[in-house]
Amino acid sequence: MAKTKLIEKIGYGFGDMSSSTFWKVFSYYLPIFYSNIFGLSLVDAGVLVLVTRIWDAVSDPMMGIICDRTNTKWGKYRPYLLWVAPFFSICGILLFTTPDWNYGAKLIWAYVTYIMMMTVYTGINVPYGAMLGVMTDDTNEKTVFSSFRMFFAYGGSFLALFLWEPLTNMFGGYKSPEGWFWAMVVIAAACFVMFILCFLLTKEHLKTVSTVSVGSDFKSLLSNKPWWLLIGAALCSNLFNTVRGATVAYFFLDIIGPDVQLSVLGFMFLFYSGLFLGIGEVANMAGVALCVPIASKLGKKSTFILVNAALILFSVLFFFVPCTQSGFLTMLVLQIIISIFTGIMSPLVWSMYADVSDYAELKFRTASTGLIFSSASMAQKFGGAIGGAAVLWLLSGFGYITNAAQLEAGAVQPESALMVLRWLMSFIPAMVAALAIVVVWFYPLTTKRVKEINEELKEVRAIDEKFI
Repeated sequence: MAKTKLIEKIGYGFGDMSSSTFWKVFSYYLPIFYSNIFGLSLVDAGVLVLVTRIWDAVSDPMMGIICDRTNTKWGKYRPYLLWVAPFFSICGILLFTTPDWNYGAKLIWAYVTYIMMMTVYTGINVPYGAMLGVMTDDTNEKTVFSSFRMFFAYGGSFLALFLWEPLTNMFGGYKSPEGWFWAMVVIAAACFVMFILCFLLTKEHLKTVSTVSVGSDFKSLLSNKPWWLLIGAALCSNLFNTVRGATVAYFFLDIIGPDVQLSVLGFMFLFYSGLFLGIGEVANMAGVALCVPIASKLGKKSTFILVNAALILFSVLFFFVPCTQSGFLTMLVLQIIISIFTGIMSPLVWSMYADVSDYAELKFRTASTGLIFSSASMAQKFGGAIGGAAVLWLLSGFGYITNAAQLEAGAVQPESALMVLRWLMSFIPAMVAALAIVVVWFYPLTTKRVKEINEELKEVRAIDEKFI
């Protein structure tokens, strides 16, 4: 088929710009919202994050099966962008609402709103991801689409993270429930508009037909070796990002400290978590731009391994940086470098899922694009669940203090809690990246094999179209 238009790539990017904006706020700020604003204990907040995201991950394949079997004039997957977008924004606002209830009632409210949000997130994000498999049949073009997707995603995430604290301060304060609520109202409205733009500017060019039962779809998925390996590698990638991201707000609160000024080329900046995360998102965008040329030259598998090797090195270096003016600048430089490499990783993984989808269609004769891409979302959710819960539980286990009254009375965080914060920003993510290298080492879909699959699949699809 002919190459797709630029406007479609831009439109596709708007979808993950919306989705990722919500996801980054949830991943990086929801833990500290629950523990320090909403008022949950670290243990309860950790269980909440784990349970709700596991449910969300389990629901992903269900949504994949549903959208694989949807047929409308707009296609299989694209209609869900229009249908689910309003609920997506409403549930995000409810998630950051703090009712004036007793502890037990608030805990129930947190479970209900988080489960609602994650269910709706699945309802829109799984079809959105699966669209990549039906917008083009060219493997390089899929990487380009993935790069547009992640470039826009990091752009939206940058704006959300950079503006989050200023928005909360504008509407009542960073430590105020009202500030967090109204900040989310602004973010949710913008995300609704972006999903509608994604729907309007994109089109499904390929028509795939599932010729087997749901049971056969699952059976073929479980027999798909490249899928298993990519799931493991993607889980590690998301775990790496979530552990570091969820730790940043705590790290700045208790190790960097408030009102720290950073001097860069004679200019003074407030060094706060939103700046640190926001600059990371910009660096992610640079990484996305590098993904296509690097992966085209080295191959996707080799690129994945080399990127994770670099993440190990620079994550370990982060541990040894002192809390001084020069140290703060070094932290920012390391954040930029690490984020460039994670930026390369994101479109790479999504493009590899598209290759796994083609492999499944050829080998098992099942067009289970939605099911396979739902598993990608599932790995993202499991990584987020394990990473977010681990951060909260480790902080609790090492004596981290969240009680506002104690802190106002002069209590200080124990040295054990400060040390685990440093490990969560360095050695622990490095170990996750090492595990990712081990897993992807056995991934069989090399550049040569993917080209062979694409050629064989064109012939198969041409034959199938004659009988539709």
